[in-house]
Amino acid sequence: MFSESSLSAGLLLLLVAGVWPGAGAPAAAQPATFVSEAAEAVRVPHYAVKRNVTVYTTPDSTRPYLHLRLREPVEILAERGPWRHVRTSDGATGYVYHADLSSVWIRISKKEQTLYLYEGTRLVTKIPADFGQNVFADKERRGSLTNPDDWRTPTGVFFVAHKNPRSQYYKALVLNYPSAEDADRGLRQGYISREQYDAIVRAEEEIRMPPMNTPLGGWIEIHGHGTGARTNWTQGCVAVTNPQIDMLWKHVHVGTPVLIEP
Repeated sequence: MFSESSLSAGLLLLLVAGVWPGAGAPAAAQPATFVSEAAEAVRVPHYAVKRNVTVYTTPDSTRPYLHLRLREPVEILAERGPWRHVRTSDGATGYVYHADLSSVWIRISKKEQTLYLYEGTRLVTKIPADFGQNVFADKERRGSLTNPDDWRTPTGVFFVAHKNPRSQYYKALVLNYPSAEDADRGLRQGYISREQYDAIVRAEEEIRMPPMNTPLGGWIEIHGHGTGARTNWTQGCVAVTNPQIDMLWKHVHVGTPVLIEP
């Protein structure tokens, strides 16, 4: 039977792969787990926080071996000073500088109106948060002054696509909404064109911001200027206080997984 830690480690792998457990993703989309059910010590997966992170054959920078893609998961085998001995999902091993890896991820519960920050299996902190006006419904399309009910906070698996230090809401972590899953739904329901669908999917593959001007909406962020009183006033974003967004800013990278639950 899995421990709570092993479940959290497995969940992090799924989030890095862009898969939401229970979302009906095909089995082929599930990444191979690094964690054995029988293992007593769970090795928490990490992921690359830069594009083309170099893996070296020795714990120094003299013998480059291969490169990791942004958000590519690895298993930490050992620590040697500032270096991490890692194994990739295809079995290659080598050394990566510690600052090029992270195990940070965010879970947001609309029901609890709370943001949870994790480092691997460890809960770092939980933060009260404000949400979109219709907090109990999932986002389907762009909201407007004439349709404020569509100013909803989406649910699903996302990642931080951009960090905006000059947001009108102090600072903002911009999420990759609409995601490829949202694009699939939008295409089936006739909200977006095939061209718009392809652009959204391509942006997700390249770990960058998707088109924000389609009928699905966009610019879903975790930003400041929140009241901390768990009120629902945003246009679909998740708002926290300015000191809290400052704290998140230090932990979060472009590519950090974000799970938003109902």
